[in-house]
Amino acid sequence: MELHVTIESAPTDELRAAILERLGRFNAESGYPADPETVAIVARGEDGSLVGGLWGKTVYDWLFVEYLFVDQELRGRNLGASLLSVAEQVAIDRGCVGAWLTTFPFQARQFYEKHGYRVFAELENSPRENVRIFMRKTLTSSA
Repeated sequence: MELHVTIESAPTDELRAAILERLGRFNAESGYPADPETVAIVARGEDGSLVGGLWGKTVYDWLFVEYLFVDQELRGRNLGASLLSVAEQVAIDRGCVGAWLTTFPFQARQFYEKHGYRVFAELENSPRENVRIFMRKTLTSSA
């Protein structure tokens, strides 16, 4: 069989889904089925406007926090901590053993450390002279 490796200049969602489906099938056949579930926690002002939010997913027994933001004028009021705590409880309820995320030195490393997250890896030059920081936390049920 002759194979051709090409770069897709305009990859589609369908192509991504096809790749993911094949990888998922292999993982499931190897004993590691994945059924990612989205986690979305939001905070809204009195007028209904979005003032904070967390977006992530639970998969492979872990919560991955993809995005967490709080409007600048509301920082320091424990809103970020509340969003994170609710997401962690969702993860525990879904049977997760831990949570992980990435951040940068100019973002929220100290915030996450304050809430029990620890660095487990760093990726230099990501982007440019910056460092991407990978953090994790073991989750335990409060029950």
